Amino acid sequence: MWSFQNLLFILCIALSCVTGEAAVIHVSGYEGGDVHVSCRYDSGYEDYEKYLCRNDCGNSDVLIMTTAAKKNKYSIYDDKSKRVLTTTISDLSSRDAGKYWCGVTRTGVDYYPAEVKLDVVPDSCCDRSTKIQSYEEGSVSISCPYENSYQSNLKYICRGNRPSTCQQQAVTTSDSKQNGRFTLTDDKASRKFTVTITRLTQKDSGSYLCGVHRDTGLDVFSAAELEVKGWCCVKSNRLNGTVGHPLTMQCPYPPQHRTNRKFLCKGDHRHNCTDVVTSQNNSGQTDLRFTLIDDISSSSFSVTITELKAGDAGTYWCGSDSEWSAGNYTKIQLSVVFLTSTVTSTISTITVETIRPQSTYTPDKTVKGAAYFTVLVYTLPAVLAVLLIVTIFWVILYIYKYSKVQGGVIMNMNRSNVAEAREEMNVNNIYVIQEDVE
Repeated sequence: MWSFQNLLFILCIALSCVTGEAAVIHVSGYEGGDVHVSCRYDSGYEDYEKYLCRNDCGNSDVLIMTTAAKKNKYSIYDDKSKRVLTTTISDLSSRDAGKYWCGVTRTGVDYYPAEVKLDVVPDSCCDRSTKIQSYEEGSVSISCPYENSYQSNLKYICRGNRPSTCQQQAVTTSDSKQNGRFTLTDDKASRKFTVTITRLTQKDSGSYLCGVHRDTGLDVFSAAELEVKGWCCVKSNRLNGTVGHPLTMQCPYPPQHRTNRKFLCKGDHRHNCTDVVTSQNNSGQTDLRFTLIDDISSSSFSVTITELKAGDAGTYWCGSDSEWSAGNYTKIQLSVVFLTSTVTSTISTITVETIRPQSTYTPDKTVKGAAYFTVLVYTLPAVLAVLLIVTIFWVILYIYKYSKVQGGVIMNMNRSNVAEAREEMNVNNIYVIQEDVE
């Protein structure tokens, strides 16, 4: 059984009690977010009680009235000067979607200025996302297409994938154009805006939303997923070069870089690197011992040093993109080996590392070995000389002691012989005396 108020409500709808040009208001909101429902009413109803209701607007369908500014997840505000009733619904869920009515209490039949249709959508985007890869310390551009009708609308980009807070957290907009490392350019002819990010770090990896603001309804979004790779070694070789001899270094590059400028530069870090030779105009090249040959068929180029010098030792970088964003470079830690007539001395060894941009430099153990070898070359003769002197000293001492011992034995033997001779003489004397007595 329908109540009398329900019958009055149906009768009011049949008699077009809903007035105004915008009788039906469409409102959309995101799950977990808030939505504002604003209804205009006619002059003369400023002091009347107003409310928001659902369904048939029975007693149980009234959600909030102006007599209570806040009730549960609903709050209401009546701007009497503008004759606008605004109701806010917080913590939206899918159950909140549906039909609502703005109502004005009056004697007899209530007045319903507008019908409201609320849509609640998930706070996430999007079904498809553009995958983009780049490398730290380089740059990347994110392209965001839009419809022709939005040429004059505000554009923006934010991190994450929550449309409800994207505009408030935008890293840059079409109004500001640039914000630090983020630059937005709008090409209205091609109906797309582009956001460029420079000096990339791995922290820039993640989800991004391109947004176009709409005056009514929800903003329009497209999604991009950015992966920023670090510089890390994927290949390591060791080469040996000799002072006065030629040396060739191989530098691979991506096939899509065939027409790019190729270069070899020298410096401790790729940000502090001076070109030694390039594939383009080398009129300013100061050292003609370096020659670059590009082999397009193998997607690599070689650099030959016709005659190595000790001063060639150091760190070199060869690549095919001056912005260091391609991720395929070769780092060469060059040291040299020189030969002498008696000793081969190693100053250093050539270590070749192919880099995909986050390289960590580790000192070459052979450099330390070379230092130890140099110390050994200079200290070994002195050590040997000392050992020789000590040996000679001990030999002389041994001979001296041996001779002394032998001399003592001979003297003892002589003393023994004298004693025996004296004894023999005494015996003979006795015999002579005996003979005289007789």
